[in-house]
Amino acid sequence: MGIDSSRTAFERTRRSVGGGVSSGLRATMRPVPLFVERGHGAHLWDLDGDRYLDYVMAWGPLVHGHSHPQVVDAVARVATSMQVVGMGHRLEYEAAEAVLASVPGAQRLVWTNTGTEAVQVALRFARAATGRHRIVKFAKAYHGWHDSVYASMSADDTGESPVPAALGQSPNAHADLIISRFNDTAGIAELLAHAEERRIAAVLIDPIMSNAGVLTPEPGFLETLRSLCDRHGVVLIFDEVITGFRIARGGAAERFGVRPDLSVFGKAIAGGFTQSAVVGRADIIDLVEHGLTHAGTFNGNPVALAAVQASMELSATPGVFDKLEDLGDAFEQAITDVLVSAGAPGSLRRVGSLAQFVPRDQATSLHGTDGLWAEIAAGMLESGVVFMPSGKIFLSTAHTLTDIQETAARLERVLQHVSARSA
Repeated sequence: MGIDSSRTAFERTRRSVGGGVSSGLRATMRPVPLFVERGHGAHLWDLDGDRYLDYVMAWGPLVHGHSHPQVVDAVARVATSMQVVGMGHRLEYEAAEAVLASVPGAQRLVWTNTGTEAVQVALRFARAATGRHRIVKFAKAYHGWHDSVYASMSADDTGESPVPAALGQSPNAHADLIISRFNDTAGIAELLAHAEERRIAAVLIDPIMSNAGVLTPEPGFLETLRSLCDRHGVVLIFDEVITGFRIARGGAAERFGVRPDLSVFGKAIAGGFTQSAVVGRADIIDLVEHGLTHAGTFNGNPVALAAVQASMELSATPGVFDKLEDLGDAFEQAITDVLVSAGAPGSLRRVGSLAQFVPRDQATSLHGTDGLWAEIAAGMLESGVVFMPSGKIFLSTAHTLTDIQETAARLERVLQHVSARSA
């Protein structure tokens, strides 16, 4: 397979779009970002008409694959009637009811548009509910690109004080941010013991460190965190932009049996369309009726909510998450067998349909995992399989056991070539 048209398209795009991509992390794909013409099921077709098996799945939203007919049909029916109306409509409550029925303990929600935006809305709710202003997040956790939470993304950023993660961030943006460490029960307990005097409003956590190597909570960590937040009057926020409607119908709250006060959902909530939501306790969400401002021209737009309703129907289909779990297990076994037999310096870590290649003695990164994985990803692209630059892998209900077997076979060939070049 060739990517000549993608290379040409990338060079042309760079003349009009900053960096040549619409989201900066896409530029880390090697050798160049793939430009596609269409997607269907588990496959993509590039500008040359070459077909690829896709494990990027739009960076996570496509739990049911590209262009699922139930989602596409639902959107098409609404789009011919209205787009953005700036008024109430039936889908506002129908889609909301479907989301609330999926998430354990959820009582109310507000609609937003992106994960980054929804996180900021959730933090505003937490501050309004507690009368405090500071936020605790965990090192290496990604909660969107907003200055207030985009900090301490490196494995070396282990201190309590936040470290800016990008150029252009305000030096004052992190004044309300405190950094803790995932699975460090003693550390978070010490922080929250002084929650009142330190004015801590919320703990913001990705219950699975999705962008930091797919790290899972140690037994009792989330339960202890829930208890500590209750004891010290702190709002517990789950960032489920990636895990929501992917690792279980009810996300991490269902999988781990721990209910946060607020959850942030995006990506899979709308099956490939732009939508997010802040979901949680009614007494907190209802602060919008008592002085908390929540605004947005595109909030709750009918086209996206049609996709939400269809996606919720798909996630409620009996056996759908059993299928995803089985596919994930098959993928893990097949790929692990290849990695072990090839003596590759890395392994696979997985939760449900979310997986991560973990290179030995090298930290994974939101911005791309270099070294062996960069060579693997480039080789797999050449063989017709698309992996993410970070080493994260998303499965969907559109993938098949045949796809997984073919992926393993191609990976074996790529590892042989990589080994031969380094010999």
